[in-house]
Amino acid sequence: RIHLCIACRNAAKCEATRDLLLASHPAARISTVEADLGNLASVLRVARELRRRFQRLDFVYLNAGTMPNPHVNFKALWHGLFNGKLLHMLTTAEGVMTQTDRLNGDGLQEVFATNLFGHFILVRQLESLLCGNEKPSRLIWTSSSNARRSAFSLSDYQHAKGQESYSSSKYATDLTSVVLNRKLNKQGLYSSVVCPGLVMSNMTYRILPVFLWKLLMPIMWLIRFFAKTYTLTPYNGAEAHVWLFKQKPESLDALVKYHSCTSGLGKNYVEPRKIDVDEETAEKFYQKLLELEKQVLERHSDLLD
Repeated sequence: RIHLCIACRNAAKCEATRDLLLASHPAARISTVEADLGNLASVLRVARELRRRFQRLDFVYLNAGTMPNPHVNFKALWHGLFNGKLLHMLTTAEGVMTQTDRLNGDGLQEVFATNLFGHFILVRQLESLLCGNEKPSRLIWTSSSNARRSAFSLSDYQHAKGQESYSSSKYATDLTSVVLNRKLNKQGLYSSVVCPGLVMSNMTYRILPVFLWKLLMPIMWLIRFFAKTYTLTPYNGAEAHVWLFKQKPESLDALVKYHSCTSGLGKNYVEPRKIDVDEETAEKFYQKLLELEKQVLERHSDLLD
């Protein structure tokens, strides 16, 4: 009874994923659509295509992400070893990891555009498919334990002046989800944020050379006994995403982030944790998103219905 539509910026990988799923589930209904969440024209085109294909959407997983030019502060890690903050730093990357962001073709900061704003525009363009249905619809955002209030500023919400653009964008994701619930729950749309934990993905492998990751892997498996968010594999990291699929949205807490966790012995489970958000800041940020939306849609009016 499920129709799965895979949206991906790499068409070849998208089709390969579809073929892999059909090989194990030949009767499944799976379609694909090309979408680059860091390109507003692409977002508007895919939204128009989805409105053409479907009458409603039950779940939208908002998972696109980028982390350009990541750098690890090994000096900070060394100090963390002696001041008792090492485990906290290893699980949140606080004070350890920075990025060098850049402008994209739309004149927006690339990380902000890809990790948040493209998703926001997509949701806004798909509201007719998400709201007012017989059953509630769901947004499930991939956030992070790296989402920190200290990295975010309303006066620089695209994080053009800092070096923690990834953390800022994920905190902005948390803020956005909180406001969407307040505004759209009565219309049958519910939003949740999840943290997949530390997953070894293409994004992670860009932080350090691959050979170094291979040397560190035995240590990381040991760290899992103390840091349950070291999920390490994509399968483990998806635990919270799958768990949320099975929950009644009315029973969920809009101010909670659902973390994928894996015990030292390899058991997967979900742990809810309160989001560190100020609701007044969330509302002000949402208004800034609406103002930016108005500006960009004026430039792309030819792609609107």
